[in-house]
Amino acid sequence: MDFRTLRAFVEVVRQGGFSQAARTVFATQSTVSKAVKQLEEEIGAPLLDRIGHRSLLTPVGEVVYRRGVKLLADRDDLLAELDEIRGLRRGVLKLGLPPVGSATLFAPLFAIYRRRYPGIEVRLAEHGSDELEARLRAGEIDFAGALLPTSAEFEWQEVRREPLLVLLPAAHPLAARERLAMLDLRETPLILFDSGFTLSRIVLEAARRAGFEPDVVARSSQIDFMVQLVAAGLGAAFLPQLIARQRPDPQVRQVPLDEEGTDWAMAMAWRRGAFFSEAAKAWLALVREAHRPA
Repeated sequence: MDFRTLRAFVEVVRQGGFSQAARTVFATQSTVSKAVKQLEEEIGAPLLDRIGHRSLLTPVGEVVYRRGVKLLADRDDLLAELDEIRGLRRGVLKLGLPPVGSATLFAPLFAIYRRRYPGIEVRLAEHGSDELEARLRAGEIDFAGALLPTSAEFEWQEVRREPLLVLLPAAHPLAARERLAMLDLRETPLILFDSGFTLSRIVLEAARRAGFEPDVVARSSQIDFMVQLVAAGLGAAFLPQLIARQRPDPQVRQVPLDEEGTDWAMAMAWRRGAFFSEAAKAWLALVREAHRPA
């Protein structure tokens, strides 16, 4: 099987269309279409069900896509390992970091890494946890900042653990409480991060364990905007204590959430069994050095 045709097919699925895939693999749309057709002929079955301008995976296509992602990641690992054997002097570190907490937790490490290894190119991808895990699984990044618990496919090094604080409008009836349980918020509208953020899933699961389905009135990926929505009286939001304390607002009260299983535990995760370039090994060593247990 030709890796060129396999990558073209995987990118069509990943990017959501032939024209988008063509830009990703630096080819024309017709070249990508021919590559997918060639792969279908080799396998002997259609991989995509073309309905108008949309293309849906067939059952065979689902299998080929799932296996193909892993094959391409393994191939990239192989090429990286061969480069190291050949004495590669310059390298690339591919990091995926979430918007929540990265400035505080990882910016200092990033600065130290750049000073120690100025010849290494660092490529950053900033997304929510779900997207970062998908990219890590596909081998597109070496490491991802992930909230625990994460998938068993990954190994990880814990970086920071913080309790969650509930951000409430200053005039809210619960704002004077010293602590809050999730059940206390059953009548309060919630402002959550976008659905791709693990922190939102933690809050929703806590609410369901408490026996209610919360009223989510807004979602955002912007922390400061969420704080301002709380200040305007729209509802309650949740932030790790580390992040919340950096954003005091006279119109917002920060109350600790007293609920089991809601700690914000940030870790640096990587694919189990993945090959590490020298650049990746140096980053992991730095993370472990900075967060060695006392």
